[in-house]
Amino acid sequence: QVQLVESGGGLVQPGGSLRLSCAASGSISRFAAMGWYRQAPGKQRKLVATATRDSTSYDDSVKGRFTISRDNAKNTVYLRMNSLKPEDTAVYFCNTYPPDLAYWGQGTQVTVSS
Repeated sequence: QVQLVESGGGLVQPGGSLRLSCAASGSISRFAAMGWYRQAPGKQRKLVATATRDSTSYDDSVKGRFTISRDNAKNTVYLRMNSLKPEDTAVYFCNTYPPDLAYWGQGTQVTVSS
């Protein structure tokens, strides 16, 4: 059973950047697609980015600002976030895509505020 641990969140000013990491306890190479999701207060969890072995896709709200990448050798998935906005404030999670209930972790809090 793979465990996913997210890290890298924090408090950042609008326009700032963060890089989130998702470290897996086992191999992620067997997963065709990995995703980053976020859940803002009072809202449902939402997919923001996916990475297959050879392509990426993004929700319109983050396109051009966020970059997802996966390093199968390190069993880690990253989310580089630039030009952050207050509406990006949320708890960020990684999981497979589509998500597997067994792989949800604690997430990492991202707060964008001046």
